[in-house]
Amino acid sequence: MSASVQRKLTTILAADAEGYSRAMETDEVRALGALRAAREVFGKFIERHGGRVANTAGDSLIAEFPSVVEAVQCAVEVQRELGGAEDALRFRIGVHLGDVMIEGDDLLGEGVNLAARLQTMAEPGGILISQQVYDQVRTKLSVRFDYLGDRRPKNFTEPVAVYRVELADGERGAAHEARQAPPPRRPVHDAPAPSGRKQRIVRRASLLGAIWIVLLAIDLATGGPFWSHWPGLGLATLAALDATPLLVSGGLQRQIARGAVIVGALALINLFTWTGYPWFLWPAAALIIIELVRRWGARVR
Repeated sequence: MSASVQRKLTTILAADAEGYSRAMETDEVRALGALRAAREVFGKFIERHGGRVANTAGDSLIAEFPSVVEAVQCAVEVQRELGGAEDALRFRIGVHLGDVMIEGDDLLGEGVNLAARLQTMAEPGGILISQQVYDQVRTKLSVRFDYLGDRRPKNFTEPVAVYRVELADGERGAAHEARQAPPPRRPVHDAPAPSGRKQRIVRRASLLGAIWIVLLAIDLATGGPFWSHWPGLGLATLAALDATPLLVSGGLQRQIARGAVIVGALALINLFTWTGYPWFLWPAAALIIIELVRRWGARVR
């Protein structure tokens, strides 16, 4: 590494204009004017929130901030101002807190790359943030956050937890906790299910249990061959698959748990229809092989 290159931890904001090339084809002068106006908006808010523009290329820019809160607040204010301006370009924004390399005035490295990937996944006029950013701002800003789950950015080997910033005004704190995911105690890609989702899963499991009890009562009341174990098995399998995110936090462990639920259901079907041959081992082996091939393919890519 060159002696002139230094590293530091900083908050990176990546932004890119939606449809700028098409706008240039339609009316170059008008598109260039809109880009200049958007750059003025970015420059105004970046300076106001203590940041600096590090890289620019065409209709995109990279900015850095010493404060995570100020970076996200800047992104929110930029999108609100651009969204209220007539004929303004619409930008996608990604924000990440990570380690970067500094070469002159430029920022380089994986931290910058992840911010840029978050930006490409955002909707026009939207903001996506990483888990590291969410952990710092979740209770400090008057905006809501939607947990979008684990996403695998292009050219990244591991998935990352992604959050969308809701641009409508809102209250801070526990009142909106149902729409937020609590900070994980494991790595970024192991973010647990949000508390609101936990409540929904528990309610669905209770509903499925109540349905099976009704079916069991009907089965017992009507007599004849016992049949309620079949819908009971299906309902129990659905409930177990639904509850997996509450019991297992890791992405790989979660997939293994879901596979175990499916294999267990097949084993019970095999048992209920027992003819002396454990046929469920074959689909179980097929599931294992498919998962191994899928993971090998993901690593090759």
